Amino acid sequence: MTTPSTEPWTVLRLLEWTTNFFKTRGSESPRLDAEILLAHARDCQRIDLYTSFNDVPGDEQRIAFRELVRRRGDGAPVAQLVGFKEFYSIPIRVDENVLVPRPETEHLVVEALDQAKRLAESVIERPLRVLDIGTGSGAIAIAFAKNFENAEIVAVDVSLPALEIARWNVEKQGLNDRITLLQSDLLGGLDSEARFDLICTNPPYISQAEYDELPATVKNHEPRGALLSGPEGTEIISRIISEAAGHLAASGQLVIELSPMIAEACVRLADSSGHYSDIKLIKDLAGHQRILTMRRHSS
Repeated sequence: MTTPSTEPWTVLRLLEWTTNFFKTRGSESPRLDAEILLAHARDCQRIDLYTSFNDVPGDEQRIAFRELVRRRGDGAPVAQLVGFKEFYSIPIRVDENVLVPRPETEHLVVEALDQAKRLAESVIERPLRVLDIGTGSGAIAIAFAKNFENAEIVAVDVSLPALEIARWNVEKQGLNDRITLLQSDLLGGLDSEARFDLICTNPPYISQAEYDELPATVKNHEPRGALLSGPEGTEIISRIISEAAGHLAASGQLVIELSPMIAEACVRLADSSGHYSDIKLIKDLAGHQRILTMRRHSS
């Protein structure tokens, strides 16, 4: 954007230059990144750019865009730069205190909704009771609530800054009356008598070795505690499998997102706990084992 050429900096030219720049910085979606950032700088929808290719943005918009491009080039996630990420067709506010929602996590929501439909057949006289562990931005709880109306959801996180972001998102979606936010280290802060029909979670599941190899755009900009589980990657999931058994109703369902690298180990943890049956792994669209689901013994 600093070339001495007299050719005007139209929307199209800005997008082309920025796309090429992001390619040199290793972006997996350079054109998409450029479009999202330019639309944000222009305060318009991304689709509006396609009817404005010949427009020449003013100095204020170009300055704002240039700063966004610089920060993205330094590795900052696009979602943090614009302040939101679309998840399950819902705009979710994010910042450096929460994990940016990933497309893979939508598989968790799909499985949770499928299980909710099954459970609702036997839970007739009251709303379904659902727990979201490690809610972060609140994306999972919100997506579930928007797609399953007859449910009362408790969403917990150990991080107070994360809960503030979740609270903003819950209020924005008008779900205050259906989602309760609590600070809790996994299930440790819940009432001992609390029981849920469905527990879902996208917990930290990255091993130390995997964490060390993460790209800077993730490792330097997203909360370590939401990513790193421990030396093996199974530490947090092991705790959840153990603790959830005491808070699941009979025949209740536990749904966990995990890394394909630890999938089989987590199946063994669930099986050896003695609390669950119908233990299954579900693959994502890329064919990777991504979701672990299991049912609490009925007795």
